[in-house]
Amino acid sequence: MLYHMHEMTRLAMMPWRNAAQMARLFAAAPWNPLSYTPYAQQVLAGAEVFERVTRRYGKPEWGLPTTEIDGREVAVVEEAVIKRSYCHLIHFKREIVREDPKVLVVAPLSGHFATLLRGTVEEMLPDHEVYVTDWQDCRTIPTGADRFNLNDYIDYVIDFLHFLGPNTHVIAVCQPSVPVVAAVSVMSGWGDLCVPASMTLMGGPIDTRQNPTAVNKLAEEHDFEWFEKNVIATVPPPYPAAGRRVYPGFIQLTNFISMNLDRHMQSFHELFDHLVRGDDEEADKRTAFYDEYLAVMDLPAEFYLQTIKTVFKEHSLPKGEMIHRWHPVRPDAITRTAILCVEGELDDISGVGQTRATLDLATSLPDDMKKYHLQKNVGHYGIFNGGRWRREIAPVVKAFIREHDHRLGARKSRLKAVG
Repeated sequence: MLYHMHEMTRLAMMPWRNAAQMARLFAAAPWNPLSYTPYAQQVLAGAEVFERVTRRYGKPEWGLPTTEIDGREVAVVEEAVIKRSYCHLIHFKREIVREDPKVLVVAPLSGHFATLLRGTVEEMLPDHEVYVTDWQDCRTIPTGADRFNLNDYIDYVIDFLHFLGPNTHVIAVCQPSVPVVAAVSVMSGWGDLCVPASMTLMGGPIDTRQNPTAVNKLAEEHDFEWFEKNVIATVPPPYPAAGRRVYPGFIQLTNFISMNLDRHMQSFHELFDHLVRGDDEEADKRTAFYDEYLAVMDLPAEFYLQTIKTVFKEHSLPKGEMIHRWHPVRPDAITRTAILCVEGELDDISGVGQTRATLDLATSLPDDMKKYHLQKNVGHYGIFNGGRWRREIAPVVKAFIREHDHRLGARKSRLKAVG
């Protein structure tokens, strides 16, 4: 019923959206004498803001056709090297031959598309062979496909690491920190040769008992049945997933916006002002952000509910009680994967200390293979996107990867021996 109400509301808004479009055309028409007045600019700006707020956004494009390497432009080809029902593994293949570290960027399956990490990928491309988990919108996956839960997520990570082979580096942004730590722990327990050389965890909920945020408190305040009854919905026709139970992206987006409602209202007010003044550069920055931020996808209900239970209610990983299939998840088994934990001082999604807890759990890992970086004056989104990511965080991540890259380390040892 929840999904049906959302669809009915969206359809009910169509006449108003059409009216806003007509107002834009009328206000911008060259034959209209009012189109040259400040009043027309206000009509245009108001209509555009209204249209953007009420629009249904599809999956954004990555939009990374080139990168710059050693001062010259290099073409980049986006190719899906693995296609699974719920996730495609995307390789950003650079049209140049270089022996750079392989990096698997594990994007969050938390409502937004993987393209939210465009800035992360863009910054890593010049110096790395980048692969990204491109999660699929669950409402487009037919009900005949297999179910997908947290254990399946961990399986996907393990399979992708096996495909990429030894000496791969993995970066987990936010939510995937838990399944990535679980995957690396299980692989380490097996003595798997494809265990990654390094693991960078950025703003992840490893131990949500540390400095709990509003998101963590919400999970604690309601019992498991509440989530199952109130936030899980059934996809209606005509979507391919009609009949499938999902955690709808529009609920996640509503929760995110409500956490910072005043900030978003102020941002749209500023967008209106930029449009009225004709400040196209600043208006484009705002619209580019919201084109990405307002594009959301549905999550499999099984995955969402198991994550709520395992990560946010039972705290199974930090308690040493997490089981993947029939394998115990033991971070103390990690001995060959260096760990970098990155946190934002102002993060209101994963509080300070939640990601750093991984370093304490990896008791068998030498201290010289552990590193912690707390970024001042940055929130959750700023950990992996924006100016501080490019100027201050990315250099730390890149240096850590190169320090622990086995191939580069062997080369340095040979050069040192020759010298």
